[in-house]
Amino acid sequence: MPPPAGRRRTAARLAAVQALYQMDLTGAAPEIVIRDVLQAERAQPAGEKGGLPAPDPSTVSRLVSGVAENLELLDRHLATALSGDLVLDRLEVLLRAILRAGAYELLLRPDIPLKVIINEYLDLAHAFFAEREPPLVNAVLDRLAAARRPDDEPPSKAVNGA
Repeated sequence: MPPPAGRRRTAARLAAVQALYQMDLTGAAPEIVIRDVLQAERAQPAGEKGGLPAPDPSTVSRLVSGVAENLELLDRHLATALSGDLVLDRLEVLLRAILRAGAYELLLRPDIPLKVIINEYLDLAHAFFAEREPPLVNAVLDRLAAARRPDDEPPSKAVNGA
């Protein structure tokens, strides 16, 4: 039985964040990091994937390419959504990758529900960070969602169930 499509999209979001991380560190082109990440996924034993199936390659490609093609726009919106003295370029590279991928989906993928996007990237933040980063991801994505998609259910209600 094939894995549910939602789990493959979750795995694709993780792979896309890994690719964006690699792009940020190395300056490599999107198509190269997409290929590298997908090859690494195929080579990894199933037991080491944390229960996730293989990522959907088209979703990985769409996310990474979408972020790369819209990087300036995404970074402008993220800079506005960051609070206090936080500066996007000074954030940890992995945190920046998570925020960029989440911002891409919130701003440019209106076909995906806000709750799904915020929860998926919040889960990714929790997978990699334990302290202040997950609440930061939640707050930034919540601000972006409220500013860019005001006709949808309020993000804080979607995430917190309030």
